[in-house]
Amino acid sequence: PTQLQSDMEVWIAFFTRSLVKYGKIGNRGGIMKKIALTALISSALTLCVAYSVSPAKEITRKVVLENARVQVTERIMPPGGVRSPYIRPSDQVIVFVSHATYERTDPKTGEKIIRERKAGHVIWHERGENAPKLVNVGKDPLHSLVIALK
Repeated sequence: PTQLQSDMEVWIAFFTRSLVKYGKIGNRGGIMKKIALTALISSALTLCVAYSVSPAKEITRKVVLENARVQVTERIMPPGGVRSPYIRPSDQVIVFVSHATYERTDPKTGEKIIRERKAGHVIWHERGENAPKLVNVGKDPLHSLVIALK
């Protein structure tokens, strides 16, 4: 469950306990009060579901070429998308297909740096490097090709 769902569940439980405690519903309450409470809880749960279905911020990856020597992966990171840190399993050439603005968090120091890359910019990474956490802070998707050498 999302944080919003958890918060709404806590709020609903508190609200329901308060109504029961102060005698607004329960054995003495009227049927209309119970129906109103049911409608309120149903509406709140509907809001939880609606807010939890936010636009996907996941990175899409598609292998566009693979042979005995390379694997080329098209990677698209939407605005707000996050790439978790990892250890690079191979030497990599990364080609930025579109302009990119992203926040890089250094895996050792935690230092955050905003980087910009122009479309066509190429960078190199070696096998075994600590790949940092990246967050697309730009307005547009970060579109790149990752060419992993085998």
